[in-house]
Amino acid sequence: MATKTVLEAMNESVARAFAAAGYPDAQASVQLSNRPDLCEYQCNGAMAVAKKAGKRPLEVAEAVAEELKREELFAEVGAVPPGFINLRVSPAALAAHVRALAEDAQCGVARDESRKIVVDYGGANVAKPLHVGHLRSAIIGEALKRMGAFFGNEMIGDVHLGDWGLQMGLIIEELRLRKPELPYFDEAFSGSYPAEAPFTIAELEEIYPTASKRSKEDEAFAEAAHQATVKLQSGDPGFTALWKHILTVSKADLKKNYDALAVSFELWKGESDAQPLIPGLIEDLETRGIARASEGALVVDIAEPTDKKELPPCIVRKSDGAALYATSDLATLIDREATLSPDCYIYIADKRQELHYTQFFRVARKAGIVPPAHELIYIGFGTMNGKDGKPFKTREGGVMRLETLIREIREAVSTRIAENPEITAEEAARTSEQVALAALKYADLSNQASKDYVFDLERFASFEGNTGPYILYTAVRIKSILKKYAEQGGAPVSPADLRPAESESEKALFLDLARYPEVMRGAWKELAPHRICQYLYGLADHFNSFYHAIRILQESDEAKKRGYLALIATAERVIELSLAVLGMEVPERM
Repeated sequence: MATKTVLEAMNESVARAFAAAGYPDAQASVQLSNRPDLCEYQCNGAMAVAKKAGKRPLEVAEAVAEELKREELFAEVGAVPPGFINLRVSPAALAAHVRALAEDAQCGVARDESRKIVVDYGGANVAKPLHVGHLRSAIIGEALKRMGAFFGNEMIGDVHLGDWGLQMGLIIEELRLRKPELPYFDEAFSGSYPAEAPFTIAELEEIYPTASKRSKEDEAFAEAAHQATVKLQSGDPGFTALWKHILTVSKADLKKNYDALAVSFELWKGESDAQPLIPGLIEDLETRGIARASEGALVVDIAEPTDKKELPPCIVRKSDGAALYATSDLATLIDREATLSPDCYIYIADKRQELHYTQFFRVARKAGIVPPAHELIYIGFGTMNGKDGKPFKTREGGVMRLETLIREIREAVSTRIAENPEITAEEAARTSEQVALAALKYADLSNQASKDYVFDLERFASFEGNTGPYILYTAVRIKSILKKYAEQGGAPVSPADLRPAESESEKALFLDLARYPEVMRGAWKELAPHRICQYLYGLADHFNSFYHAIRILQESDEAKKRGYLALIATAERVIELSLAVLGMEVPERM
């Protein structure tokens, strides 16, 4: 069971102090100071109270400060103009809080939620390789899924594959040109279709772009591909069997690439799963008068009086009768409501798709597909750009495959890992994978999701600065110190060994650790993994300041030494927990 946090304890003390000073209804709270040179925490509640009571803010602040001085939680309390209350936490009270945090399995973070949340963060297309454009959705989605689970929620990740539509017809028709003898194209074939696919993933990934290019140059081929699509969607057995082969081969390759990113999905559903529900959806929208005809198409008006800009209607059926992405996404919602009925949906996609999500969310609400109690959340992410400020490309100007990007970043860190003579070649390879993944993921997650960022391989792979390798190296350094202590005959340290801080660098580390539950709670509430990264960078910096200021293993006072070790061991646990939530792991050595 997670214990009360330092901030919660301070807020309770402040509430008591305001009440004792004659202001029982004060809505005052404590916040982290933005001027750590003056104080650690600050309360600005006296301002509002003074205005309501007709008094000077400083007068109220001084009266409350006098009451707070009676609280054992604080080492220093001061009232300063115009009415701020500056606070410093007692080292003894801080040590007690961090001790309780260290004894908890989740370092003070309570698993006190129990919602069911669907996270839609895949969006890959079958028969196409994953490329850098798929990176942000996968990394952000996986982090949010893990964050939600950390608080006790049932998190369901859905890859939501693009496995339907004209691209399937293009592939089938290109295959017919190349291998017309295959039984899938024989109308008279009546046996069992082959169990093995008639192509490899490499062939499949070459077939689609070739077919796409051919369709732009050859009208007859384009029409044949359209007819193949219609035939597939009408349930033709040969084309259906071929389509299943495409899915099987593609999914195996996608899983391999997602595994390399430590990204996983509970559901591997695609657009095809929603197709049977589309006719009923369209009929329902028409029957209830939610959709209307417009130039041959069927649309739903979504504009609201409070909109600050004009929003066009959502097209749910084109004039030629074809469904669109919005139609497919609405049908997918119907399926998810029927099979999962989650409390919340989180969609992660490029921020340039904002209109699409606004439209289909509003149609879902208007049609009652999703009840009011079920949240619909869209997180739009920015682009990963090259140093030229444009979307990241290969040296040849093409879109880089994801596996190529991962390989390049592994190569960038492997040289540094190989410098450690104690690491075997096998361990070096595994460590390079862990460090490379941290470099890639941390580089993405440390930015606010909606912001664009520049991909700089050299900077991301650096062991210095605000990078994934730097955070890992900090944790590995702590592991090394603890290992050396054990080799010197020291017994394992425990939270009971923690002692009140005696130096500024030590207290700074205590204060960081005490904030951990609030940081995690805030990051999850805001759906902002970058908040965790900010915290980790500050924690790593404070550890390294402490490490350089205090000769931990050379300390002659054994109780003090064990206190230092217990403190840094807690820091290492917090780093490992945080990184695991973000989808990274700490190696034993670097």
